[in-house]
Amino acid sequence: MRVITQQTLGGPEVLTIVDAPEPQPLPTEVLVRVKAIGLNPLEARLRAGEFPLIGRPPFILGWDISGVVEESPQTWRFRPGDEVFGMPLFPRPANAYAEFVSAPALHLARKPASLSHVEASALPIVGLTAWQGLVDLADVTEGDRVLVHGGGGGVGHVAIQIAKALGAHVITTASGSKREFVEGFGPDEVIDYTAVDFTDAVRDIDVVLDTIGGDTAEQSLGVLRPGGHLVTATAEDAPELIAKYEAAGMRFSGIAVDPDPVALRGLIDLVERRKLRVHVQETFPFEHVVDAHRLLDSGHLQGKLVLTL
Repeated sequence: MRVITQQTLGGPEVLTIVDAPEPQPLPTEVLVRVKAIGLNPLEARLRAGEFPLIGRPPFILGWDISGVVEESPQTWRFRPGDEVFGMPLFPRPANAYAEFVSAPALHLARKPASLSHVEASALPIVGLTAWQGLVDLADVTEGDRVLVHGGGGGVGHVAIQIAKALGAHVITTASGSKREFVEGFGPDEVIDYTAVDFTDAVRDIDVVLDTIGGDTAEQSLGVLRPGGHLVTATAEDAPELIAKYEAAGMRFSGIAVDPDPVALRGLIDLVERRKLRVHVQETFPFEHVVDAHRLLDSGHLQGKLVLTL
């Protein structure tokens, strides 16, 4: 099979396509013939050496996949021919930039018929991050006021829809150029952070979901109601910031997303009820991964990028 690997850390040009043996599924695993691979900003950071999650090269990036089960030798969950998607093994290497992936059956779900392989591959990491943040950690319920930072991004545009499906009043920040795009996902309010300081524009927020990083988490302290909850996908290891929140009587949670079959089924339910859709900005053939990573590096995306096979 072909895989995309790298021998050194660096820019997109370090990614190369080579031949490798097909993986052999272990008991409870399935072999998936990959049809599409979702790309995530984390993978650009790993490629460049900004975040040593999976060690030094050589390695194969990627987690988000959608494809068809090729072999299921020792599991009852799937059979050859089943269409599946998921985020196997995260944060351990899943070696998903490849034509075949061996994955624990429990980390996959049947692909909804209403989603293409491209759409399904774009959903797992962003969908599970948003779900685990809003549902599992923050326990968002009807009537809550939820502020989603970065509504135009991968996690952000999915989080808006999940929060709305939970019955929340949803406010999101986005640049003016993304306003129309973000409004298409149904937030109640959109704040153009390039023109307005969000700390002046909102108050009495129950839950803040931070997908941006930088100073956003600290600044959000001032917009939360007493006892409010910040959930961050970017600053989970920040002792001083956590201490500030605790001193102010607020809650602070960091999302360390992990494979979650229950949450995957929750996402599928929203998709099937037409409460959730994932936006794919652009697709690239497997062979054009360098071009895809150049766009990933730009940081100005609407939704997700996907490699196709």
